[in-house]
Amino acid sequence: MPTLHNTAPDTLTNNTGGAGVSTPAFSPLYQQIKGLILQSLEAGEWRPGELIPSEMELAARFKVSQGTVRKAIDELAAENLVMRRQGKGTFVATHAAQQVQYRFLKLHPDAGDLQREGRAERHILECRRLRAPAEVARALALRTGDAVMHVRRILSFAGIPTILEDIWLPGHAFKGLTAEQMSSYQGPTYAMFELDYGVRMVRADEKIRAVLPDAEQAQVLNIPSTTPLLSVERTAFTYNDVPMELRRGLYRTDTHHYRNALN
Repeated sequence: MPTLHNTAPDTLTNNTGGAGVSTPAFSPLYQQIKGLILQSLEAGEWRPGELIPSEMELAARFKVSQGTVRKAIDELAAENLVMRRQGKGTFVATHAAQQVQYRFLKLHPDAGDLQREGRAERHILECRRLRAPAEVARALALRTGDAVMHVRRILSFAGIPTILEDIWLPGHAFKGLTAEQMSSYQGPTYAMFELDYGVRMVRADEKIRAVLPDAEQAQVLNIPSTTPLLSVERTAFTYNDVPMELRRGLYRTDTHHYRNALN
């Protein structure tokens, strides 16, 4: 860990400039501590769902005040990277946790709620390793021709095919992914990625548009070709904004709607 020197109430100097030269860093001190905690999360020092050291322990580790650590953790909690539990401490956020499971699921049933509707039935149409087309490589910050895993699946609710998804994942991070894994895991797919591959999705960008299905898509979803669908293209990122998933979904909206809470 680099030697850190507090040169002002809210600034920090990182003594890694070489030849004994200190390089000043003028961002707030709590931001620097937040960055160091993020480095530990990215390195897997604390796994999803695990308790991280207390504010007192982190303050001693980084030689700063508890208030500085608390402010850093507050930001991490606001970004859904850690979760505070009253009387228990702070834990690395996990997609297996009830309050996190539905963060990336925006399709809601018109009647009832997500919990009452239950887990989607997953039917894997394809799961194979291939060379990344240029468009996929660009989205995942890979080179054209690099290995990727491609998964095509149908998600059904109450026996009705509702979502057709194509998912691309970097091959180096998801070696050995199988159709059986994708279909049999009982929790959220992102929780399986955490557990089996050590990859945690922390945020996503989405593009949404209305489209009509082509003949193959209409057949797979068992709908007329004149049925309007919601096309959702998502790029999901792990720590430090490294893209780890490109997902393109076609959503039926005759029994469901896309819901996004803005704050």
